[in-house]
Amino acid sequence: MNRLPRLFPAIRTYSSKTEGKKTCLYELHKQHGGNLVNFAGYEMPVQYTDLSIKDSTLHTRKHVSIFDVSHMLQTHITGKDRVAFIESLTTADVEGLKPNSGTLSVFTNEKGGIKDDLIVTKTDQDFIYMVTNAGCIDKDLPYLQENAASWRAKGKDVQINTLDGRGLIALQGPEMAAVLKGETNINLDELTFMTTSVGKVFGLDNCRVTRCGYTGEDGVEISVDAKHASVLVERLLASKAGMVRLAGLGARDALRLEAGLCLYGNDIDENTTPIEAGLAFVIAKRRRQTLGFPGAEIIVEQIEKKNWKKRRVGLVSEGGRAPRGHIPLNVASPIGSATIGFVTSGCPSPCLGKNVAMAYVDTPYSKDGTVLEVDFGAKQAKVTVQKMPFLKTNYYTGKKN
Repeated sequence: MNRLPRLFPAIRTYSSKTEGKKTCLYELHKQHGGNLVNFAGYEMPVQYTDLSIKDSTLHTRKHVSIFDVSHMLQTHITGKDRVAFIESLTTADVEGLKPNSGTLSVFTNEKGGIKDDLIVTKTDQDFIYMVTNAGCIDKDLPYLQENAASWRAKGKDVQINTLDGRGLIALQGPEMAAVLKGETNINLDELTFMTTSVGKVFGLDNCRVTRCGYTGEDGVEISVDAKHASVLVERLLASKAGMVRLAGLGARDALRLEAGLCLYGNDIDENTTPIEAGLAFVIAKRRRQTLGFPGAEIIVEQIEKKNWKKRRVGLVSEGGRAPRGHIPLNVASPIGSATIGFVTSGCPSPCLGKNVAMAYVDTPYSKDGTVLEVDFGAKQAKVTVQKMPFLKTNYYTGKKN
């Protein structure tokens, strides 16, 4: 197991020196030169020997890359009370979702903090499909199971079924549709952002394809039988319809930062509300009236009164060291002014040629264009608050005329 590159220390949030569990693509990663580390309890590739993290990031933006996300928890929630059950734990309007469509949502705690972020999908079958973070499995799964047991004790009908025999592969980048077209019976023109369909992909049956991702680019996540995951990846790599490459955690971290997407444990946690995190959109409109999820009153009060004390912001700086997680932020002048926030994650942006970061700052300092000072200890550096995403996202919302 190799050392984590210094370029992306956010990966260390869930990393460990002990040997982790293996995904269904573990042997493939080794065969293709993956630099494996223990991430969220799994042996995962940071990068591959044929591409630097910078080049892999640029490749994804221009072409298409494969990411192994099989370590994430895939779950089916069944039973006639499944919609009400999920709405009791998350901020999503599952009832209002169209069949085979999904949404980004969050589990919240009684103080309005974020227990985890997740994607919840209302299928046209008798289950809800949910994907949650690998680093939170040890708290998410018991949380779901205990609450489901409590509901059943009250005569409700709900069950939690983990999809342990499934792999999850993210195919991300502008050439994704070209690579899949002709190799699937799913209509990609009709498969818009955050919708899902089940079909055949590269000759493999029963693949769930969801148009989503963690890069800001057009992409899909393919849930496939774990026994066939390596076959699918090799067939994707052999495609002549696009320049398909493998990518690891390093590129994934840079891509999500450039797209302004949060990493749980760094940029959001149990002490951060969705409103403080700039994620008000995950509080569905109907749920702001019906409430019924943990911490609802606190969260809705923040929306209505705009009384949050801190705010997640984007930061940019030209040259020098990139701001990293947990580094203090001060008022830029006068020198030695009070600390008003802290960086949560950051990196040199391969696509923008400047440093980008996320941070929480006291609300008066969250306005775009505000100049702040990063306290590196012996040295300080100026950073500027900038609206996120740092670059334009390219989610597919429908075929253009």
